[in-house]
Amino acid sequence: MQNKIQNVTETATDHGMSRRQFVNLCGLGIAGMGTISLLAGCGGSPKSDSGSSESASSASSKGTKEYILAKKGTLIGVSDMSYPPLESIPDGGTKPEGFEIDMMDALAKKLGLTMEWLPATKFDTIIPLIKQGGKADVGVSAFTITDDRKKEIDFTKPYLNSNQGLVNRKADGKVSEDALNTKDKQVAVQSGTTGESWVKENLPKATCVPLDDAIQAMTGVQSGLYNAAVLDLPVASYLCTKSYTDLQVDLQIATGEQYGIVVSKKNVKLRKDLDAAIKALKDDGTMDTLQKKWFGTTL
Repeated sequence: MQNKIQNVTETATDHGMSRRQFVNLCGLGIAGMGTISLLAGCGGSPKSDSGSSESASSASSKGTKEYILAKKGTLIGVSDMSYPPLESIPDGGTKPEGFEIDMMDALAKKLGLTMEWLPATKFDTIIPLIKQGGKADVGVSAFTITDDRKKEIDFTKPYLNSNQGLVNRKADGKVSEDALNTKDKQVAVQSGTTGESWVKENLPKATCVPLDDAIQAMTGVQSGLYNAAVLDLPVASYLCTKSYTDLQVDLQIATGEQYGIVVSKKNVKLRKDLDAAIKALKDDGTMDTLQKKWFGTTL
C-alpha cells in the first residue's frame, strides 16, 4: 500500500476525504433520511430494471438470474452502526442514521424494495454473515474494496472515496510516523479494517491494538490509554469535530480507498442492479445531496 502522509489542520476537509480533503465536517446534518426499521430478520422480492416484480421463491430457484433475498419485498442490510456520519444509532435512539443509511433507502427504492436493518453487528463478522446467506442481503459499513475481501464476497461499484486519518490528543502536538513506530507506542484501530492493515505494515514496531469499533479507539486515545488511532478519515474527522474536541486528525494518510456494498457471490443480479442504481443516484445528484447533508461538502 502506497501511503502519502500530510499534516492536516483541524479545518481541513473531513471524513475520508482525499476522498476528499475535507476535515471540514463540522457542519453536518444529524438526521437520518427515510424510514428504516431495525430488525433481526428479513428478505425481499425485487423489481428488475424493467420494473417487473420477482418473488423470493422464484429468485431462489433461478439462482443468479434473479435476486436471492431473505424476505419478500425487503432488502436486508447489516452494519456495525458505530461509524458516524456514515452509519450509527444516536444515543437514546433506536433507528440508524447517516450517509449510508440514507443511501441504502434510496437504492432499495430504485429496486422496488423496502430497506430494513439487522441489529448492529461487529464489523469483522459482517462479511462471513453475507457469505453464509439467509439473514442479510447486503453489508454496508464503510467497507473498503480490497482484493482479499473479494475472495470471499463481491462488491458493488464504489459509492464513496476515502483515506485514513491518524488521531492523537491536541495536547500532544504534531506526531510523525517515525515517532509512533517504536515499541513503547500503542496505536488503536477497528478490528478487520484497512486501518489495521496500514498500522501493521507501516508501524511494525508499534503495538497495533484492534478494537470492536471507532468509538472505543477514540475514547482510548482521549484517556491516554493509546498514543494514537488510525481510522477512516471521514469518521475520524467527524468525531473530532463533534464529540472528541480535545483530539485532532493530525495526519491524513492518502490510501486511495473506495467504499463498496458487500454482496454474496451468488447474488449476481442484485449486485448488477445495485451498480446501476448507484450510477443513477450519482447521475441525478442524489449522492451529492447526501454527501453535502452528512459531510458538509462533496467528496
